[in-house]
Amino acid sequence: MNVGRAALAAVRGLVLALLAMVGSLVFFIFSVVFMSLSLVGVGLFVTPVVTAAARSYMGLRRRLAHRWFGVEIKTPYKPEPEFQGGVIGALERYRWIMKDPATYRDLLWMITDATAGFTLAIFAFALPFYGPYGWVLAAGVWRPIVHAGGNDWYTFVPIRGFRTAMLAGLLGFVYAGLGVWLTPKVMKAHTRLDASLLSPTHERELEMRVERLTETRSDALDTQAAELRRIERDLHDGAQARLVAMGMSLGAIEHLLERDPERARKLLSEARESSSKALTELRDLVRGIHPPVLAERGLGDAVRALAMASPLTTEVSVDLPGTLEAPVESAAYFAISEVFTNAAKHSGARRIWLDLRHEDGMLRIVITDDGQGGADMSGGTGLRGIERRLGTFDGVLALNSPVGGPTIVTMELPCALGAPRP
Repeated sequence: MNVGRAALAAVRGLVLALLAMVGSLVFFIFSVVFMSLSLVGVGLFVTPVVTAAARSYMGLRRRLAHRWFGVEIKTPYKPEPEFQGGVIGALERYRWIMKDPATYRDLLWMITDATAGFTLAIFAFALPFYGPYGWVLAAGVWRPIVHAGGNDWYTFVPIRGFRTAMLAGLLGFVYAGLGVWLTPKVMKAHTRLDASLLSPTHERELEMRVERLTETRSDALDTQAAELRRIERDLHDGAQARLVAMGMSLGAIEHLLERDPERARKLLSEARESSSKALTELRDLVRGIHPPVLAERGLGDAVRALAMASPLTTEVSVDLPGTLEAPVESAAYFAISEVFTNAAKHSGARRIWLDLRHEDGMLRIVITDDGQGGADMSGGTGLRGIERRLGTFDGVLALNSPVGGPTIVTMELPCALGAPRP
C-alpha cells in the first residue's frame, strides 16, 4: 500500500513539475512582460486577458491540490464588478486587476512554483525510481559501460566493477525505502508551499468572511420574510377560514335551535369537525415553525423521529453528549428534514444512513443514500435553501453525488456543546 502511494505521489510530482515549467513559468513571463508594456499602452488591454488565463490555470492547481492531496485552497480574488463596454471598460478591468493584492501574490507563486516547487516535485518523482536504478546497475548494466572505457556513479559510489555494482544495488534498497517513506511527505510540503501563496491573506479572509456574513444575513432576512408570509397564508387559508366558517355555523345553530333541532344538530357536527381540522392545521403550523419534539427531547431524538416517519429505511447514528443552542438545532433539524424529503422524492433510494456528531467545535452531519445519484446544487432550490439556512450560522454544505450514486451530503455548523439535557 505504501509503495503504491509513493508511486502515485511520484507520478503526480512529475505532472506538477511539467506544469511548473509549461504553465507557471510561461504565465509568469507573459504577465511580467505585458504589465511592463502597460507603459506604452499595449499591456492595458492584454494584461487582463493574460491574468484571466493565469487565474484559470491557478484554479486548476487549487483543484489538483484538493483532489490529489486533500488540501483545500480558497480562491482569494475580489468579486468582479460590472464594467462598461469598449475602451473604458478595458481600462476599468485593468485597474481592478492591478489593485487586487492577489495579482501580485500570484506572480510570486508562479516564480516560486517554477523554482522551489519544480525542485520539490522533480525530487519527489526521482527519489522512488533512483533505488531501482541501483538494482539495474547491480544486474549487469555496468559491464558494457566499464568495458567501453566509461564510468558511472551511483550517488557517491563510482561503478568500476562487480563489488562497487553490488554496493550500488544495496544502496538502491536504502533509496527505495527512503523514497517510499519520503515522497508523499515531499508532495505534502509542495502542496503547503502552494497553499501559502495561493490562499487568501488574513486580511482577505476577514473580508471574505464579512462578505459571506452580509450575504447570509440578507438571505436570512429574505427567508424570514418568506416564512412569515407562508405562516400568514396558511393561517388565512386554513385555520382562520375554518374558524370563520365555524362562527357562521354557530350563528346559524343559534337561530335553528328551537325551529329546526335536527338541522341544528347537523350543523353542530360540522362545526365540531371544522374545529378539529382547525386544531390539526394549527398543530402542523406550529410543528413547521419549531417541532415540539425538538424543544422537548433535543436534536438527536427529533432526528430519530424524522427517520421513523421517513418512507425509506433509515439508519441513524447520533453522538451528541450535550445540548446545542436552539437556533442551531432548528437549522440542523430542518436541513436534515429537507435532505430526507429530497432523497425520498428524487433519488430513487431505498436506504438512508445518517451520522450526526459534534467534534472539534463543529456539528457534523453526513447523510448518505443508495439512490441513482446525479444530484446538483444548481438543479433546484432545495439544496440551495439548505445552504442559505446553514450560511446564516456560518455553516457549509458539501455535495458528492456521482451518476449512479451514492449521494453524500455533508453539513457542518460551528457551535458550542452545552451540558447534557436533564
